[in-house]
Amino acid sequence: MSDNVTNTPKIIIRDTKRLIVVILASIVMALNIKFFVKSAGLYPGGATGLTILIQTIFHDFLGIKLSYTIVNIILNTIPAYIGFRFVGKKFTILSVIMIITNGIIVDFLPAYSVTNDILLVSVFGGIINGIAISMCLSVDATSGGTDFISIYLSQKRGIDSFNIILGFNVCVLISAGILFGWDKALYSIIFQYVSTQTLKLLYRNYQQVTLYIVTEKSKEICDEIYKVCRHGASIMDVQGSYQGNNYKMVYSVVSASDAKTLIAKIKKIDSSSFINCINTQRVTGNFYYSPKD
Repeated sequence: MSDNVTNTPKIIIRDTKRLIVVILASIVMALNIKFFVKSAGLYPGGATGLTILIQTIFHDFLGIKLSYTIVNIILNTIPAYIGFRFVGKKFTILSVIMIITNGIIVDFLPAYSVTNDILLVSVFGGIINGIAISMCLSVDATSGGTDFISIYLSQKRGIDSFNIILGFNVCVLISAGILFGWDKALYSIIFQYVSTQTLKLLYRNYQQVTLYIVTEKSKEICDEIYKVCRHGASIMDVQGSYQGNNYKMVYSVVSASDAKTLIAKIKKIDSSSFINCINTQRVTGNFYYSPKD
């Protein structure tokens, strides 16, 4: 029996779990948009913020009520094509399911204001938004919009997309500030900041750490690094200053999400090893990311 046939049930179970998480994430995000974001008049980043801005412009200036679903789908057409063409097909399909499900719930869910305190809305709305996005990313999907572009640029082009996404969000906020008041735009910055920090805390696949490992079992540890992370490592000769013993130092940059597992495995290989784990701000050159399917 071939490996493909043997793995089919596992793939079906995995994809079903991914679908369930994506649907739950779309519900969480829709509730957040309806109960927090729209009730306070905030403009979150990405395609969501632009969709709400377009809806508000048409409603307030032209008296036309646009469907959130339709506007959001139109804005995501090109990013979704980029995702399907260059990133991964299942990844894009799940992301599109997220976009459509989220939009339908937003359109049909009745408006409700949890609190009139806009600062509380900005903080807790940002937390919930970060949770919803991290749920999608944890199963290799996105909430759409700039996430497609960000993943494409980082994985396929090796380009740091932070400044590009920031510039886009700044344009949305400036437009919202000019048209509807700077107080809502400034509170939206708080929302985006809290959302970003929540996402950093919950999802670490796109964060890297540098490991410096002083050991006597460098070869075994290098093999384990490649096995866990699919990354290579460099080996250097070092000498202890106290007793003058000779050791090897293994140097490698790995995903922050893999670091905890990897360190535990290294300790099993060499319990006396010395490990220094440092947050990495930027990596240039080849860095392996697990491909999206």
